[in-house]
Formats: sequence, structure tokens, C-alpha cells
Amino acid sequence: MGREEESVNTVEGARQLVPGVEWYHIDDPESPALDELGRRFNLHPLQIEDCRHRPQRAKAEEHEHYVFVVFKHLHDQTKLNFDDVDAFVGRDFLVTVSCRDPKMLARLRERAQDARHARVDKLFYFLADEIVDGYLPVLDAMADMGGDIESEVLDNPNPEVLSRILKLKRDLIEFRRMSSGMREVINSIIRRENGFIGDDLDPYFRDVYDHLVRTVDLIESYRDLLTGSLDIYMSAVANRTNDVVKLLTVYGTISIPLVVITGFFGMNLHLPWSESPLGAWYASALMLISIAIVLLYFRRKHWI
Repeated sequence: MGREEESVNTVEGARQLVPGVEWYHIDDPESPALDELGRRFNLHPLQIEDCRHRPQRAKAEEHEHYVFVVFKHLHDQTKLNFDDVDAFVGRDFLVTVSCRDPKMLARLRERAQDARHARVDKLFYFLADEIVDGYLPVLDAMADMGGDIESEVLDNPNPEVLSRILKLKRDLIEFRRMSSGMREVINSIIRRENGFIGDDLDPYFRDVYDHLVRTVDLIESYRDLLTGSLDIYMSAVANRTNDVVKLLTVYGTISIPLVVITGFFGMNLHLPWSESPLGAWYASALMLISIAIVLLYFRRKHWI
């Protein structure tokens, strides 16, 4: 929807996204509109400061007139880039700050307009649900990446695969940290009774909580699979090193009879074949026979 369809609020720099509902959205946390709304709704200065000093941890803080919540929104899914979405929800107002995803805002507005008797606490639920719903598709993509790595590490273990394993593992650790924080935030909202968020929304928030529990569980599973891939990589590298060492050992062992024979015939003594014109050929044949004997011995021992 275009900006011309938005209801422009009297507060410059803030948008009232749904007509008739006290939901104000501010794109820029540095905007003076945040200060003006803070004075209008008696918002705590420290929480306004939190909106401007990013990033903050996911949290929920209850005050006398409202609840302040920091959500972790997955802004850039390709780079696993989280940003803060701050929300002040009171009995009759909702103020959201800084969401750089216009598509999500459009979906929120459509859900709010489709809902009957839209309330600010229900809009707050829509916001939490949209943010959490964005987690699972990214997690599925990361699972596909993990599967590709697991197949590749068996066929071609190389430093590039190791780098991908470590990067994906770091991403999963960061994802788990954000998801765990969000899980605690939603859990604290569910536990509040007779607050600014209606008790009739508890089943909906429990559904969001279940999605977060599933997300954290899947992250742990994928981390275990990556740990297994890392173990496979280390084993493959060790086996490759063992093969190289075994090959070098075979070469070195084969050369031992040659060194002995050439050293023997290099002595300044009267030796067999020293006067024969075919002595060099006899010595070469002896070296070849010694090589064949060593290789035959290795083959009987199943060393090669």
C-alpha cells in the first residue's frame, strides 16, 4: 500500500498505520516524534534511550501505564542480520520504533484491517507473530546448507568446507541467542495476568511461544549435525594424512635395499661383478628383485 493510504498523524515523523487505532510507528529512532510521543504517553526516558542505543537484548519491562518490549527482528535473512523492534503497549496505545522491513509492516496493517474490533494488544500480538514467523524459513534454509555441507565433507573435505562449517555454526549460535531471548520475552508476557495485554490473547501468545521452543530445539539439532560434520572433516583429513604417511613410508622402505646395494658396490674392494662388463646390469637386476620382494611382503601383510 502506498503512503497516500496511510492516515497521517499530527505527530510529525510518526505514522498512524491503522485509522481509528492508536498505533504509531516511527521509522527513525532519532526522530523528535519519539520524544513527543514519550511526553504524550508518559514513556520512561531510559527506554526511549534504549530505542536509540542499539542493539539491545530482547526484553520486556512492565511499568505503571505500559509494557516496553524489545523484539529481535530478522532483517537480512541472507546474512542473519537482526535488528531491534521496540514496542510500547498500553491499554489504549501502541508505539513501535524502527522496523526496516516495509513488507512486514504492510502485512501487519492488512491483518489489523482484516481483524474485527482491532485492539492495540491484538496488534501487539500480530507484531510478535510476524517477527517469529520469519525465523523458521531462515532456519529451514540453514538446515539445507547443513545437509549440503554434510554431503560435501564426505566427498571433498577441504579448507573451504571447514570455513563454511564454522561460519554456519557461528550463525546458529547467534540465532540461538536471539531466539532464546525472544522465548523469555514471550513467556513473561504470557505470565502477566490482568495487565495491559488481554488474557484472551494468552492462547495466541502460547502459540508464538511454541514456535520459539521449536526454533530453539531445531537450532540445537542442527548444531549437533554440524558438530558431526566437523568430526567427519577432521577424520577425513586425518585419514588423508595417514595415507600420505603410509605412501611415503612405502617409498622409504623400498629405497632401503637400493641404498644398501649401491653402498655395498660403492666400496673400494674387489667385489663380485667388478670386472664383468655386465656388472652394472647384474646390480640393477638385484635392486629390482629386492623391490619386488618388499612389495610382495607388503601385499601379503595388506599394508598396500
